[in-house]
Amino acid sequence: MTLPTSTPTVAGGPPAGRPVQAVVFDLDGVLVDSSAVMREAFDIAYAEVVGDGPAPFEEYNRHMGRYFPDIMRLMGLPLEMEEPFVRESYRLAPQVPLFPGVRELLHSLHGQGVRMAIATGKSGPRARSLLELLGVLHLFGHVIGSDEVPRPKPAPDIVLHALDLLGVPAERALMVGDAVIDLASGRDAGTTTVATTWHEGDCAALLAAGPDFVAHTPRELLTYCLAVEV
Repeated sequence: MTLPTSTPTVAGGPPAGRPVQAVVFDLDGVLVDSSAVMREAFDIAYAEVVGDGPAPFEEYNRHMGRYFPDIMRLMGLPLEMEEPFVRESYRLAPQVPLFPGVRELLHSLHGQGVRMAIATGKSGPRARSLLELLGVLHLFGHVIGSDEVPRPKPAPDIVLHALDLLGVPAERALMVGDAVIDLASGRDAGTTTVATTWHEGDCAALLAAGPDFVAHTPRELLTYCLAVEV
């Protein structure tokens, strides 16, 4: 993956004011390194429901961040794949780590009084179960899955719902994600958008989507969250 040589600062957006009050995070590829587990779960689900042949995980990966049934519809795959995929995801969850530096990022933001929420393509129960397993669920005010809003990402519903529950206006919040649909959801909700680049996704497309800020490490994201005024 080719990363930019410098980190852009916020361009446009609301005039400078108070420090960031809330951060809404995507989950997979931002906080947790779940790619290997998702690949295994997808391969097993494909074999059980579709049959022999290579599972098209690379195509699935291009839709990362969306709700699983929506991805199946986009790929023309049976919705019946969801049951074994979810089953295997739960079974393999103990193998999913936080990215290096993420635990420190979350504890630091929490300690500074920054409110945090998750807005994920996963279902809410599965996201909360994983965060509980990792010992960080208590750091978040709310964890919202794609099954818990009328329209999942790239629609702004999930970010707006998170901010409503947190009691923070969009102009005082960040949406942090590793996919174009995360940025679209955050932008349409009225937040400042932050792209993270420590995942394995398509960085070129992410940067071309025009995030307000790019963070290459959790430490860089922490520094930005605590220093920037929105």
